[in-house]
Amino acid sequence: MTSTTHHSPSRARRARRAAQLMAPCIAAMLATTTSAGTLGVFTSPEAGFDTHTFYYDDGREVVVFDTQFVPQLTEAMVNKIRSETRSPITKVVVTHPNPDKFNGLPVLHALGATSITSSDVAADMPGVHAYKQNFFVNVAKAFKAGTYPKLDAVKQTFSGPSITLKLASGETITLFALKHPGVAAHQVVARIDATGDLIVGDLLQHNAHAWLEGGIVNGKPAPDLDGWVSAVGELPALASGHADAKVYGGRGEFVPVSVAVPAQQAYLRDTLSIARTAVRASGSACNTSQASPATMEVVEQKLIEAYPQYKLPYVMHYSVYGLVGHVQKTVCAASGQ
Repeated sequence: MTSTTHHSPSRARRARRAAQLMAPCIAAMLATTTSAGTLGVFTSPEAGFDTHTFYYDDGREVVVFDTQFVPQLTEAMVNKIRSETRSPITKVVVTHPNPDKFNGLPVLHALGATSITSSDVAADMPGVHAYKQNFFVNVAKAFKAGTYPKLDAVKQTFSGPSITLKLASGETITLFALKHPGVAAHQVVARIDATGDLIVGDLLQHNAHAWLEGGIVNGKPAPDLDGWVSAVGELPALASGHADAKVYGGRGEFVPVSVAVPAQQAYLRDTLSIARTAVRASGSACNTSQASPATMEVVEQKLIEAYPQYKLPYVMHYSVYGLVGHVQKTVCAASGQ
């Protein structure tokens, strides 16, 4: 004898209804438990200014942060990425308008990557490129005419305080336009939203000397270290809710936000104080429109003495002219000289 089990229509309806109600919850759980991808780094030799380029692989695509100084180094960075993952490079973020952040764009554009930055950073790039091309070709003689990297315009810009990029895996990266000037006149910071880690370009270089030239504004260096201190001070709020979040700077070490921020702010305040003291102590600084070589030497030596553990003093050496020249103008103007 065969027995037959009958299911009531009402029970079936309840089961279907339960499944419908649970579906959004299951989807939400899957979305929130997406594991963080992998953050990698390529570091150039001194010829490329010891620049870190970071890249984030979510398992389905790669986002690159800054591009390196010359195409050959960009290609080396691409080769390193390809040796580690099959994920295609789809996006490149420019954190600020310095040549080691955007000179490699033609290489990445040729691969089909979309470049992204703030509208302010994008607007600054042509002026910075012209200034740097003139310096490296006509002053430093590091490039022959026609061989300096060409400028490619950024493909996508954003206005306003931020934009969120959704990756193929469902993860997100948020880009923030800082309110204050930093190492350049305008600055973008990228946050890996799954971890809170911040990629900041040369805004912060832990245990490494800073690039002190300042942003190039109207064809001239315009450093603003007080603004830079404030820009660094914006970082903790961006990493809020992630106690272990780290700062990944364009040079130097990668350390927690809580360690990196006060250290960088102290360094910048000390640097400005040393520069002002050196200019005031110089009897001839106000007699020239150019940064005084003697004053620059004093500032360099004082910074090395104050921060003996800091690496890459050559970065400060090449760039201190911008800071000293600016301080000379402000100090001498205030004293009526």
